[in-house]
Amino acid sequence: MGDGLFAAIGRLPEGSGIVMRHYSLPEAERRELFDRVRATSKNHLLLLAGPAATALAWGADGSHGRGPGGGLRSAPVHDLDEIGAAERDGADLLFLSPLFATRSHPGARPLGLKDFAALVRATRLPVIALGGMDASRARDTAAAGAYGWAGIDAWLGG
Repeated sequence: MGDGLFAAIGRLPEGSGIVMRHYSLPEAERRELFDRVRATSKNHLLLLAGPAATALAWGADGSHGRGPGGGLRSAPVHDLDEIGAAERDGADLLFLSPLFATRSHPGARPLGLKDFAALVRATRLPVIALGGMDASRARDTAAAGAYGWAGIDAWLGG
């Protein structure tokens, strides 16, 4: 992981959250990177993608993924069925995507603001907008009911 990751963390507004995925790294390297991110992100919520038990053992604030577990839990969702499953599993917040076209999932059909807003209204959980997001789109997503927004390219460039 290059310096770009840590520069991006430095640009995050205080109180932001980080979901550390990096699934492709061997576990020891992933743990080392997690520890560096944790040390750099003292004023940010840090969720580790994967099993809640691993996230809690590593000192994350919670986990990101599907399925039950302890601690703060976020879940990736794309439609009403997945929202229902995340609610039943006890998720605390949802990442709903893709709102807009995104480089990371070029073939995915964007929800658009109208469908996004309808899905936000269908859940009691806070929803984070994801997919093609940047600061200029944040106002529109807030008007559609989003609790916040997340992005990769918005912070790392792309």
